[in-house]
Amino acid sequence: MLMRRSGLLLASICLFASIPAVAQTSALGKELTPYGAELKGNEAGTIPPWTGGLTPDQMPALQDKLENPFEKEKPLFTINAANLAQYRDQLSPGQRALLERYPDSYALPVYPSHRTAAAPQWVYDNIARNHGSARLVNEGNGIEQAVGGVPFPVPLNAQGEVDAVRILWNHLTRWRGIHVQADISEAPVQPNGSYSLVSTAQEAYFVYYDRTKQWQDLDNKLSYYMAFIRKPSRLAGGGVLVHETIDRIKEPRSAWVYNTGTRRVRRAPSIEYDMPVPSADNLITADEVDMFNGALDRFDWAFIGKQELYIPYNNFRLSNATKDDKKLLQKGHINPDLTRYELHRVWVVEGTSKAGVRHLYSKRRFYIDEDSWSIVQADQYDARGELWRVHVSYLVGYYHVPVTWGALAANHELDSGRYFAAYMDNSNGMAIRFGQDPPTEGYFSPQSLRRMGR
Repeated sequence: MLMRRSGLLLASICLFASIPAVAQTSALGKELTPYGAELKGNEAGTIPPWTGGLTPDQMPALQDKLENPFEKEKPLFTINAANLAQYRDQLSPGQRALLERYPDSYALPVYPSHRTAAAPQWVYDNIARNHGSARLVNEGNGIEQAVGGVPFPVPLNAQGEVDAVRILWNHLTRWRGIHVQADISEAPVQPNGSYSLVSTAQEAYFVYYDRTKQWQDLDNKLSYYMAFIRKPSRLAGGGVLVHETIDRIKEPRSAWVYNTGTRRVRRAPSIEYDMPVPSADNLITADEVDMFNGALDRFDWAFIGKQELYIPYNNFRLSNATKDDKKLLQKGHINPDLTRYELHRVWVVEGTSKAGVRHLYSKRRFYIDEDSWSIVQADQYDARGELWRVHVSYLVGYYHVPVTWGALAANHELDSGRYFAAYMDNSNGMAIRFGQDPPTEGYFSPQSLRRMGR
């Protein structure tokens, strides 16, 4: 059931069986977490209250992989095609469609809910400041007077109504670290289960979270991103550089590509909106990377409500090494035995493509985790209005930072039976590294792209 409210939304949940509760106070009030989620759990007790999240002091020092604090837990039950009707109100249409599309193999193992999402105190402090100052500009296409934390922890407009655009800005600016390096793989998986892995070295600098900057210093910069292909050998050395802006209408993102054949860097055409991503076998669009990114202007956005939903959460087994991609990448979908679903509250936002504006999707519905502002599931509809693609982000807590982000993402194309699996670090162990001191902005330059390419 969806819950519509125009005022402050109450609370949320997650008691750890093996982790002590941590007393928390929030500058946003007694009913909200420092990130803007409901503090308390639900009446049924199936979603616990937030007690501080999973933080470094509760876990052993990080070695070569994340430790799973819930390793001994067993599923409470498993949702499959046979019992789908019993749980359909707590599933998105996309998840229901996947269960119906793959009735003999797709399933959702449901575990006890743990609200592990957490961020450093300085991020919470910034969020509290943003709450009193942040504002939308350029018809909602940009933000001002916010830095280092989500701008709208209480996403209400001037009329006191929940605003879908403010919710999406929280996703776009959510805490993901300052300087991130990752060695990961991705694979388009064909209907017969065959696939070819592409391995990349990726690096991002989230300028918005640079602790030396005030909002006036951002100069419309949100982040920098650079990636190089490492495998297969026929593609190795090719690279891409992206400068992401805050207001993409005022100043579109800039992108450059490095070609190993010519050993030259050239300015890339617009990597925006519904441009297909070639390395994903055209199974995702440019604005689907990280579930959703880029400009908001091609859709009319509406807040649908708040819902208790079974979503992928605390997927430590997908972040730790399995050393076997064949065990993970199965026909039609990833191996459900390696996944973990929990009951959490989500914000539900829907975008309908504007009249006269082109986009591959006529409608898209996002389900945003209240504790991290991460889009965790996305249902994408084709030009006929039919559900076409289902995008799932398998969240995990990088407790040593702490930050909540995807351990893996999978975008399923329902009609063809293909899917695209991204951000896989299962063969590399702990493949993502979080740094506190980013390189200079000059490091993320076209000259660096040429110098570091092969």
